[in-house]
Amino acid sequence: MVDTTDDKMPGVVPGVMIDAVTSENVDPKQLAEQLLTQAKEQGVNLVGPGGLLSQLTKQVLETALDAEMTEHLGHEYGGTPVAENMRNGTRSKTVITEIGPVEIQVPRDRDGSFEPVIVPKRRRRLDGIDQIVLSLTARGLTTGEIAAHFAEVYGAKVSKDTISRITDKVCGELAEWATRPLDLLYPVIFVDAIVVKVRDGQVRNTAFYVVMGVTTSGERDILGIWAGDGAEGARFWLQVFTELKNRGVNDVLIAVCDGLKGLPEAINSTWPQTVVQQCIVHLLRNSFRYAGRQHRDGIVKALKPVYTAPTEAAALDRFAEFTEQWGQRYPAIIRLWESAWAEFVPFLEYDVEIRRVICTTNAIESINARYRRAIRARGHFPNEAAAMKCLYLVTRSLDPTGGGRARWMMRWKPALNAFAITFADRLD
Repeated sequence: MVDTTDDKMPGVVPGVMIDAVTSENVDPKQLAEQLLTQAKEQGVNLVGPGGLLSQLTKQVLETALDAEMTEHLGHEYGGTPVAENMRNGTRSKTVITEIGPVEIQVPRDRDGSFEPVIVPKRRRRLDGIDQIVLSLTARGLTTGEIAAHFAEVYGAKVSKDTISRITDKVCGELAEWATRPLDLLYPVIFVDAIVVKVRDGQVRNTAFYVVMGVTTSGERDILGIWAGDGAEGARFWLQVFTELKNRGVNDVLIAVCDGLKGLPEAINSTWPQTVVQQCIVHLLRNSFRYAGRQHRDGIVKALKPVYTAPTEAAALDRFAEFTEQWGQRYPAIIRLWESAWAEFVPFLEYDVEIRRVICTTNAIESINARYRRAIRARGHFPNEAAAMKCLYLVTRSLDPTGGGRARWMMRWKPALNAFAITFADRLD
């Protein structure tokens, strides 16, 4: 047993802080200057083991623990006990903090009933460390890379098992997030796929489908993430959209997708009035699959008058001109647009502000970029659950509240006014 009651704050630097903070009208800047000056005089570093920040963290934690012990016992140190229980020295404990390992003295009581809150029993790290681990995992770092990061940056040894246990804590949070209630109505939802390599006996590509909604207040809301098996059809999509409806989504004005098999039928079975819109950006990208690189600029220039036409009749005229120019060289592009025409033409009926929302995929593409960055950093995942956990941590990082919401775009109000006019009977 180590008794440090007479030497609570080792070192001169923390002593300066005690003298300063016990005086009235403390000036934080003056206090910081005093601490830095004395640290320089004594050759104490700002960071690192035994540094100024480490000593201050030690002092704050020990002071808080002493206050907890006083509240637990009901009397100050040296005071008259209100019961038979009393202080019984301290024990050493090293905790990992955001500035590295810090050794503290934890007070003990005679009957062992003291349960500290700020540094709980059997806890070797503060909560901030868990958030750092989750943040690094969301960026695609493996458990080994995170352990190496702590050793290099903080001089702290954190095992791979500890890191896995920290990330596993979000599994319950993920389940709660995946079943949370949703808004009654979303003006627009986007459906997109992220391809992830999963090692299931052998490494295979697995599609994870992200459904993102735009709320009436103009926020991006990730409604959910679902793993597919590569053979998704109407039945799979009907399960997805039925789940969303059961979570509270009564109506969707426009659903933007990439012509996934069975998806339009499933959407209209769930929300009969929803307009299914072919994603213009994906339609253009799919066109490039059949075109030589040297011709892509010309194809973009020739297709722009089609998807920016004021009416469907004008779009048909422009598409006829495109067919005359490029049809003989790239007939597959012509067939692609003809097969997607029924899902493309609703776009032409809308105001320019609505077109801007459903055509500009920057919002969902920025999210997809973060997903893909984390996936590329990992390479592949041992199973679908590990991949889902990584995608959820990326989603979680978009919103400090953990709800998966983020800002949509600057010009949302004009778009909302256009939606209110176009869908006046449904947007109330």
